[in-house]
Amino acid sequence: MSAQIFDITAKYSLYSGTIICSLGIVGNAINVLVFTQLKPFRNNRCAFYLTVESISNILYLLFSLTIYILISIYRDDETERFLIWCKLRYTIAQTFVLITFTMICCTAADEYFSTNYLYNIRYLCTLKLSRYLAFVFICIWITHSVIQTFFYNIVPSLGCAIANDIYLRYATYFTYPVLTGLLPIVIALLCSLFAYQNVRRIVRRQIPVARRRLDRQITAMCFIRVLSFVCLAAPFCCYRIYAVNNPVSRSEPLEFAIRQLVQVIFASTASLNFGISFYLFIISSSQFRRQVKFVLVKKCWNRWKNLCRFRNNQIAPENIEVNNFNMELEEIN
Repeated sequence: MSAQIFDITAKYSLYSGTIICSLGIVGNAINVLVFTQLKPFRNNRCAFYLTVESISNILYLLFSLTIYILISIYRDDETERFLIWCKLRYTIAQTFVLITFTMICCTAADEYFSTNYLYNIRYLCTLKLSRYLAFVFICIWITHSVIQTFFYNIVPSLGCAIANDIYLRYATYFTYPVLTGLLPIVIALLCSLFAYQNVRRIVRRQIPVARRRLDRQITAMCFIRVLSFVCLAAPFCCYRIYAVNNPVSRSEPLEFAIRQLVQVIFASTASLNFGISFYLFIISSSQFRRQVKFVLVKKCWNRWKNLCRFRNNQIAPENIEVNNFNMELEEIN
């Protein structure tokens, strides 16, 4: 019975992971295109954080997809055979997870500051400061994860695992439940709720209509992103805390197999955080749908057509400058 459960667990992990990775890479790539190609988003701090988050998600999903390909080919992730791969697999994955969660928190916090009705608080954050904070946090998490590599080793009875007892306790009681669990969830949720309260007062401020519309759109997108983050990450975080305090030995194969299946289900739910943001934005925001259509059709597709025409030595139309001017105007809407 336990062997059948292990087989179901492996197949579920492989198929669900491959689907999430494939759809997530496409969605995050479109996010990066939209937030970098449209002028209203280029100087927006929340859009900058969302761009960094999307890039981190792409790298994490590409790395995860590599793991699933290895498992599908060799029936193993090869971490129990190569020490370097054992150290790098968990280090690289944890780095991207921490960067993504930090960017979500920064997005929610910046949205709170940018929508605050107090002038001093509203202009406390700048795009330059956002870039500096993103750089600092990325360096901190890379350093944190590099230090972790010194404590991973191939243990005969456990495979690739943390071999240092002190760092094992640190990872068990702080890294997993706090850094990648409760701390980002609480910070993102509180800041998002405060920002939602602030945005209701935007209509009272004397600001341009286009700016007000952009603020409302960004705030709604950030709120939905944080809400999905909390709903998807909280169950896995609670399960990890429960599993740490109620461990199951391998000597009980049936219960251990059931625990592994439950863990994989919660982990796949949590991994949706890395690939679902684009689809949430598309569903919730009609303005974002128009922006995506504009970027994909009138920017990327037209550039591709012009490139093909240039390669075929065809003369570009004379009204291309007028078309480009009209395209820039459409970005505002």
